[in-house]
Amino acid sequence: MSVFVRKFWASLMLLLAVAVPSAAQDEAVAPKVEALKESVLTLNRDLLILEEELLYPASSQIAVYVSMDLGTYFTLDAIKLEINNKLVASELYTEKQTRALYRGGVQRLYIGNLKTGEHEISAFFTGKGPQQDYKRGAKLVVTKGQEPLVLELRIVDSTAQLQPVFDIKQWQM
Repeated sequence: MSVFVRKFWASLMLLLAVAVPSAAQDEAVAPKVEALKESVLTLNRDLLILEEELLYPASSQIAVYVSMDLGTYFTLDAIKLEINNKLVASELYTEKQTRALYRGGVQRLYIGNLKTGEHEISAFFTGKGPQQDYKRGAKLVVTKGQEPLVLELRIVDSTAQLQPVFDIKQWQM
């Protein structure tokens, strides 16, 4: 990673040195400045990808996403996520965020590391329904192997029960 960091900073310094040319050189230097900007952006992207791979290697990675269906019977206010009875993520939702989830958006709530073995995942949902306020939970026991673990916290309207259903789904990789 240090090679990329050095390239990034060298490109950035070169960009800064070239970015302040005299007025006569503007036309000749402009394409070079644009090329350097693109190089810096590419290196920055590569650094972010490498950083994520180093911080969250695939063998220990866990990612948790949130999705909603319709939202007729439930308006989401907050979610708390616990792994092995330890709070790892908490999110308060704005109206704009819940509308995005209703339209099919998926939010990454948490990404982290998890040792191999059995773990208990708990999610607590708080929100409002047409008739009452809800505070519900969902729990899943998973066995973490060497592959990444990807979970989805799902909030689905149940037309049979006329209320929301909360569950945790494990994605197959």
